[in-house]
Amino acid sequence: MSNIVAIVGRPNVGKSTLFNRLIQRREAIVDAVSGVTRDRHYGKSDWNGKEFTLIDTGGYIKGSDDVFEAEIDKQVEIAIEEADAILFMVDVETGVTGMDEDVARLLRKVSKPVFLVVNKVDNGKRHENAVEFYSLGLGEYFTIASINGSGTGDLLDALVKALPETVEEEEHELPRFAVVGRPNAGKSSFINALIGQDRYIVTDIAGTTRDSIDTKYNRFGFEFNLVDTAGIRRKAKVKEDLEFYSVMRSVRAIEYSDVCLIVLDATRGFDGQVQNIFWLAQRNRKGIVILVNKWDLVEKDTKTTKEFETAIRKEMEPFTDVPIVFISVLNKQRIYKAIETAVEVYKNRTKKIKTSKLNEILLPLIENYPPPAYKGKFVKIKYIMQLPTPQPQFAFFCNLPQYVRDPYKRFLENKLREHFDFRGVPVSVYMRKK
Repeated sequence: MSNIVAIVGRPNVGKSTLFNRLIQRREAIVDAVSGVTRDRHYGKSDWNGKEFTLIDTGGYIKGSDDVFEAEIDKQVEIAIEEADAILFMVDVETGVTGMDEDVARLLRKVSKPVFLVVNKVDNGKRHENAVEFYSLGLGEYFTIASINGSGTGDLLDALVKALPETVEEEEHELPRFAVVGRPNAGKSSFINALIGQDRYIVTDIAGTTRDSIDTKYNRFGFEFNLVDTAGIRRKAKVKEDLEFYSVMRSVRAIEYSDVCLIVLDATRGFDGQVQNIFWLAQRNRKGIVILVNKWDLVEKDTKTTKEFETAIRKEMEPFTDVPIVFISVLNKQRIYKAIETAVEVYKNRTKKIKTSKLNEILLPLIENYPPPAYKGKFVKIKYIMQLPTPQPQFAFFCNLPQYVRDPYKRFLENKLREHFDFRGVPVSVYMRKK
């Protein structure tokens, strides 16, 4: 479980630049594996070994300037409610604006850690000018230039110190299956259909689910918690549904889950928001099952399913080993198949493979297809073991780990998948010095 940190502030103060800088720093190291950068407004970051999920609220405001003020207030309220810490960004070039004062007014009442971040401070004169931000009543501030990263180190030091201690994910006894997806894809109806009672009110207005309920569920002799993410009761103030709100909810649910059932609406396809949710689950190393709902509404011929599936897999590359189940909640079509698949994925995620078996199967394959020589150096892989982590991670011990490139790591991952069935589960491959 990692903490959630939200970046708030009015438009054009540099929120996205800071966001990109903070997640890139980590992605350069950790996510080099798949090299996926998408248009995302949330991602993982870490500093001094402490990991957190970062949310850039800026990406969720659409509309004209007069809409902005109301929208920003709503966003700040949601961030206050949902995040563990808040970075409030202002801009030294324009100085304190009325909108900044509005945001500060909301943030002064908060008991969570709030960091006032003055951006675009790239010379001595601007350092002096930053003093006026004391007037916001939020105490000390941090001066940074998000464009070149100066000052971000001090900010991150203070931030990770202030984050609450997180609970390690192995503490819950029952596996948790989170049902996630964009509003109106049919998440609640799916859970209703499974439970067979209307404990959720299902209407066609996006975001009507008020209470996130964990439902204990037993099927195929397997007990688990079903988590509906559409939203714990929200504060009266946040009336209008925001895409941002459902995203915050999904982020939390994904972090807490073992397997994510990503529900998408067949009439809309695997669109940007669904992809965001998919990549977040993948980055968090969760089990994943894609459920294509409302399949009854799609005009079909013999090739439709295949083509639809191929299109989704294309968007997921390189992590394509994910089950896709076509369902219709309305007609109760294949909804139990969906759960059965989730149970299989959970078992794959918790699978432990004996070291002797790994070496017996993979070493001969590696011998036939060794890592390509790099700068005239030959890499010899001597030994393989699975690491004792909640999800599948493997260490390959060799003489020159730094010379093994990504394509070869993908080859190893594919061989692991081929021989041991990790369908629906991200697999991590690490090269270690023997």
